[in-house]
Amino acid sequence: MNSAGHSEATAPRGLELTPFRGLRYDPDRVGSIAAVTSPPYDVVVRPDGLHHLQDADPHNIVRLILPQATTPAARNEQAADTLRRWLAEGVLAVDPEPALYVYEQRHADGMLQRGLIGTLRVSEPSAGVVLPHEDVMPHVVADRAALMRATHANLEPLLLTYRGDGTAAEVVERAAEGAPLLSTTTEDGFGHRLWAVTDPGEVARVQHDLAGHQALIADGHHRWATYLRLRAEHASPGPWDHGLVLLVDTARYPLRVRAIHRLLHDLPVARALAAVEGLFRVRRLAVPVPEALDALAEAAGEGNAFLLAGDGDGFHLLDRPDPALLERTVPADRPEAWRTLDATVLHAALLAHVWRVPEDDPARIGYIHDTAATVEKARQEGGTAVLMHPVREEVVRDLARQGVTMPRKSTSFGPKPASGLVLRALDV
Repeated sequence: MNSAGHSEATAPRGLELTPFRGLRYDPDRVGSIAAVTSPPYDVVVRPDGLHHLQDADPHNIVRLILPQATTPAARNEQAADTLRRWLAEGVLAVDPEPALYVYEQRHADGMLQRGLIGTLRVSEPSAGVVLPHEDVMPHVVADRAALMRATHANLEPLLLTYRGDGTAAEVVERAAEGAPLLSTTTEDGFGHRLWAVTDPGEVARVQHDLAGHQALIADGHHRWATYLRLRAEHASPGPWDHGLVLLVDTARYPLRVRAIHRLLHDLPVARALAAVEGLFRVRRLAVPVPEALDALAEAAGEGNAFLLAGDGDGFHLLDRPDPALLERTVPADRPEAWRTLDATVLHAALLAHVWRVPEDDPARIGYIHDTAATVEKARQEGGTAVLMHPVREEVVRDLARQGVTMPRKSTSFGPKPASGLVLRALDV
């Protein structure tokens, strides 16, 4: 390990985005580009969503990001073997020259997002260049690190946001006027297009704009923590000094913020409700999901609120927590904005104190982005779905700038980049 190199790699010098030779599917070797894409690994609902993606095309990227085998070592070896085979068969091919990739997502509802995919120099949190806003689960970081070591690749970009001076955005817009490398529409209704920026002058304009700026991790805290771990393990300078990211200027393209819900596998709703008696106000809602979420939003506007589901077609709205409960369970050494977060109250008061569910035990708790899937899985297995209301983006940014991390899986920024459009092999 070259400690001097690592010191250089973590020096605070702003965002450093570098072109790379992208690894992309050959459209002539797969059924369709849409059929080989996947949501990010942590968004795929398992097992149903995983099986659906595997069946969509034998070369779907999910076979790399979520390989299926009986042991972790076997899963990682399988992913590495699959990647080597697809490269040998020409299913995946390396682009001829390094590029920054302009990536566009567009939806009929009016959503348009464009950003830049490149390799970003990995810097420690103390550098203040990349700001995390959520805690991570060590076992997930270990899992992602083992997969990256085995494949020697960054298989999907994480999502970062920043606010630039416009120069990089102008490069993005100019690139989007040309013919794309690929254009496809996935089954969720999003259109995806990709362009390559190879002109040295345009790349320099992007890099000049990014210098001196910091970025917020919108999605991919575990992958960023993985980049940090792997960079520390390898000599510097080297390919592990950088990680694959999608960087979006939210001054031009604001993201949407959604909640991530909890699935408590072995806690029936009746037992969850009995435990909170006298600690929260509880109201039964015999309404469809959209109306229940509206009621949650209204209650969350006045204080902490949660929806429980899993014992039938209705919901249970929890709000107005007992102040004495919060006083004895929520740490007092953090800013008020952190202490009053729904995720803070959920983890500190309900999970740790009332329900006694370990937040990092996957056998006890799951984190699911899709509302309907969370409710359905709770009903199927007799557990409890805890539906959350999203946090405002300005709250996330303010806490991140203070160096305060939110409870794990507090937010879901989107739209998230589709996995499978461009990968990075570290040895090319």
